[in-house]
Amino acid sequence: MLEAAKRWARLLKRDVVALYRAARSPLTPWYARLAAACVAAYALSPLDLIPDFVPILGYLDDLLIVPLGIWLVVRMIPTELMAGFRAEAAEIVTKPRSLAGLAFVVVVWLATLALAG
Repeated sequence: MLEAAKRWARLLKRDVVALYRAARSPLTPWYARLAAACVAAYALSPLDLIPDFVPILGYLDDLLIVPLGIWLVVRMIPTELMAGFRAEAAEIVTKPRSLAGLAFVVVVWLATLALAG
């Protein structure tokens, strides 16, 4: 069961990236671009409709609203086009992450905090 949940989470992550790509593509119909941009922005945003610290309801948006939004937008995008976006997203998601980039961001934040303090 845990393995199925991990697989589902990986597919959601891939689809969020695919929707981001779809929102930026001129081949996507305008209404699907708008909906894809909204769903991707909400999924990637640190702000939630219901804050996560609210018991039970806090994770409701992560478990229901985001997957439902993804499902609706995927249905708006032509199948062949969505398959291409998913392939691009799978490639992006599987790329190795840069530890040097992470270190750079951490150093910039520490320097900003040091200058502010």
